Amino acid sequence: MIAKSDFKIIHINLNNENILIRPMEYADYDNVYQLWSTIHGFRIRSIDDSRDGIYRFLNRNPSTSIVAVNKNKQIIGAILCGHDGRTGCLYHVCVRKDYRKKGIGDAMTNSCIEALKREHINKISLIAFKENEVGNKFWKDEKWSKREEINYYDLSLNDENISKYIE
Repeated sequence: MIAKSDFKIIHINLNNENILIRPMEYADYDNVYQLWSTIHGFRIRSIDDSRDGIYRFLNRNPSTSIVAVNKNKQIIGAILCGHDGRTGCLYHVCVRKDYRKKGIGDAMTNSCIEALKREHINKISLIAFKENEVGNKFWKDEKWSKREEINYYDLSLNDENISKYIE
């Protein structure tokens, strides 16, 4: 688990507000889901992103997923971050629209990178849907490499795990 001393507070120029970056907890689920529901270009899956699905993910990856919390204790950013022992993966990276371009996404990403390094993970992947222009611009600006030489495949094992596009 990430120790309290590893919590990162960043200062943004929005009414001198401090943002706390901390590990995601079970109790954050409702507020994180609400945030996801506001992010244009996101896809939320009915089973994987359900309360039980996220609890399973957090149990498997207890020290790597994070949230950003404002002075009013509102979750204004989140990243699901995990690994399989070999490669890390970032899912549902988001910052609330009115808090973007203030360094929060960068700070959250760096917190996840450091958490994965502590677990001896050497590479991280992520998926950004093509129509998610804001997300794709962020990763390009962060100097992540877009892979052109690979094809990504997946296989649904449960037809009830329906994906909902957030407009």
